[in-house]
Amino acid sequence: MDRAGKEAALETLKGVFDESGVVVVTHYSGLTVAEMTGLRSKLREQGGQLKVIKNRLAKIALEGKGGDAASELFQGPVAIAFSPDPVAASKVVADYTKENEKLVLIGGIMDETVLDANGVQALAKLPSLDQLRGKLIGLIQAPATKVAGVVQAPAGQLARVIKAYAEKDAA
Repeated sequence: MDRAGKEAALETLKGVFDESGVVVVTHYSGLTVAEMTGLRSKLREQGGQLKVIKNRLAKIALEGKGGDAASELFQGPVAIAFSPDPVAASKVVADYTKENEKLVLIGGIMDETVLDANGVQALAKLPSLDQLRGKLIGLIQAPATKVAGVVQAPAGQLARVIKAYAEKDAA
C-alpha cells in the first residue's frame, strides 16, 4: 500500500472510530472467504460493517482514544465490526462466535470506553435501539388506549340502555 492509500485508510479508520456506536475487535484467523462473507452479510442486515484492518493504522487512528488498553486489542489478524447502534454489531459478532469458534472476540471500543470480551458479550444481551423504541412507544400508547376505553364506556352503556328501551317500546 502506497502512502496515499495509507492516508486514505487512516482517515477512514478515524471516521469509523469517531462515528460508530461500538467497534468490536475480533481475530479472524482460519475463517474461509464464505464464512467472512456470511458474517459481513449478517452485519449489513443490522446496519453494520466488517473490515480487516492493519494494526499499525488502527493504533495511529486511535491516538488519544482509549489509551494503551485500546491499542493492546490490535495484535494479530484483526477484523473490526462496527455499527451506529452499539448493540447491533456486538450482538451479531457474539452470535457468530457461538456458531464458529474460528472467530475470536477480543474486545471492543465504545466512545472512550474499552471493553473486554465479557463487556461486549454483556452489550450483546441488551435490546437493540429499535426494540427499545418499540417498547417506549408501547408504553406511551398504552395509557392513551386505556383513557379512550374509559371515556367511551359510559357512552356505550347509555346507547345500550336507549336501545333496550326502544326494543321494549317496540314489543
